[in-house]
Amino acid sequence: MAMVSTSLTPAASQLSGHKSTIAVASPPLFSSLSRSSLKFDSSSSFTTHSVNSFSSSRRCSSIVAMAGTGKFFVGGNWKCNGTKDSIKQLVSDLNSATLEPDVDVVVGPPFVYIDQVKSSLTDRIEIAAQNSWIGKGGAFTGEISAEQLKDIGCKWVILGHSERRHVIGEDDQFIGKKAAYALGQNLGVIACIGELLEEREAGKTFEVCFKQLKAYADAVSSWDNIVIAYEPVWAIGTGKVASPEQAQEVHVAVRDWLSKNVSPDVASNTRIIYGGSVNAGNSADLAKKEDIDGFLVGGASLKGSDFATIINSVTAKKVAA
Repeated sequence: MAMVSTSLTPAASQLSGHKSTIAVASPPLFSSLSRSSLKFDSSSSFTTHSVNSFSSSRRCSSIVAMAGTGKFFVGGNWKCNGTKDSIKQLVSDLNSATLEPDVDVVVGPPFVYIDQVKSSLTDRIEIAAQNSWIGKGGAFTGEISAEQLKDIGCKWVILGHSERRHVIGEDDQFIGKKAAYALGQNLGVIACIGELLEEREAGKTFEVCFKQLKAYADAVSSWDNIVIAYEPVWAIGTGKVASPEQAQEVHVAVRDWLSKNVSPDVASNTRIIYGGSVNAGNSADLAKKEDIDGFLVGGASLKGSDFATIINSVTAKKVAA
């Protein structure tokens, strides 16, 4: 894919907290959010002024350049991949990898391999499920309850992933209710949001993400155990990845939405991670951005050495105090 140098629009520069124009390498199709993407209804409570104001109030005491106050977070979503033998090898690779200590690491195996992974994987890495049911178990063929996930040692569940939304057909409100129930059962929730290609091209990235966020906010009573994963759908499994500047401008907008619509404390404490063709080659550049608090990784999480490199990209975020 041809790469060209382009510039952030003035609107995008404001969103990412930079006053000057920044040259980025990015395909023209995904060069940046258009000015029209700043047009929302009043319920979004978003302004470029409020983003800059929020950025300027951030604390600088940490040696890690993160807008939020939580630990760097990297999740591996194995999706519908793997066999007993391939997963045995992947677990062995992860067990022998040297991982930076200041990162929370989670992997999400297919349901049928969760017990195998839980019994053989180092305690350094926690286990996530890829889905859970909206309530307590019962006559719901093919579903898995949060109680069952807790019973086998899962600590997290991935909800709202684009494949659940756009292939399975789950809507925003249904996903919000799932999240609320999982949290009520003491599971951490990796809450996915993100726009389709046609929505980005139409300048609706923020509108879509804020609508998805609102469905979570309307359903949950606490954000203490939520990690937000921004995954532009056009970048999932396609090899196309948002530039660090493109990802940052959405992350800072999401943090501002949380500040305005939930609370400044939630905005500061909630980790916002990026997903969408993250790999060992681009994770360090993405990690340098202040509002990118980690990653949700698909294909690259199936390769132990690559996943370790992505986890260790936290070192790119560290700066002199």
